[in-house]
Amino acid sequence: MRKAEILRNTAETNIQLKLDLDGTGRSEISTGVGFLDHMLTLFAKHGRFDLSVCCEGDTGVDDHHSVEDIGICLGKAFAKALSDKKGIMRYGDTVLPMDEALILTAVDISGRSYLGYGLEIPAQKVGTFDTELVEEFWIAFTSNAGLDLHIRQLAGRNSHHIIEGAFKSAARSLRKAVSIDPESADEVPSTKGVL
Repeated sequence: MRKAEILRNTAETNIQLKLDLDGTGRSEISTGVGFLDHMLTLFAKHGRFDLSVCCEGDTGVDDHHSVEDIGICLGKAFAKALSDKKGIMRYGDTVLPMDEALILTAVDISGRSYLGYGLEIPAQKVGTFDTELVEEFWIAFTSNAGLDLHIRQLAGRNSHHIIEGAFKSAARSLRKAVSIDPESADEVPSTKGVL
């Protein structure tokens, strides 16, 4: 069973996160950051991951600590749930249209961390959400998941559509990458024998 539970308690946030890579897309999200709740709900649905996130953060200061720490926890959960990565497809990519926005994502679950971030979000805020936090979330996620993630905006001018497209596309790419390859279910997909 490819599941993980992460608890993170700091002076800034208290987070409980549960992840099932082989879920059906069910989610129960309460981060204190409404826009992030919506993005994580989309992420779970399009990745078909069961995801539960509860965060009590210092959002009276700003949303940064909650957004970054949730990215950390989600990344750690992916790494823990994947364990030795035996049998995974390892790679995944998606080109996703979201109205006028077109987003490309590609993933390599390599054991190394890298974010290639190529979103140009025109607005500084979507509602009350600071759009600069999108990159902070993905940096925290990739650093803790041990994977390479490239996110590229091929078209788009609506900030909400760009961000939503990125979360949906990343989820679908991750879904492909973590899926089990029936032809090599007992093998680690690397000539080194480890990832």
